[in-house]
Amino acid sequence: MEAARQYNVHEAKTHFSKILEAVATGEEVIISKSGEPVAKVIPLRGKVRRTSRGSLKEPVVFHDDFDDISDDSGFAEAFGLREEGTAE
Repeated sequence: MEAARQYNVHEAKTHFSKILEAVATGEEVIISKSGEPVAKVIPLRGKVRRTSRGSLKEPVVFHDDFDDISDDSGFAEAFGLREEGTAE
């Protein structure tokens, strides 16, 4: 495994966007102060590795009624699909 990149505080402030881009691709970055590591910047989620288009394990199935408004009384109002208090 490749060692994490290391930046001192001044470099980290100067190259913050570059650091975020590296982290977004799955890299880890160490921030140091006076030569001592004090923080590690890591991705929130692991890097997603896609082999190709259609890399889902199973096909996605859309049922004929996938876009019907739910029978839940608050669903349509919550998403602005129907005014509160109006009947269907």
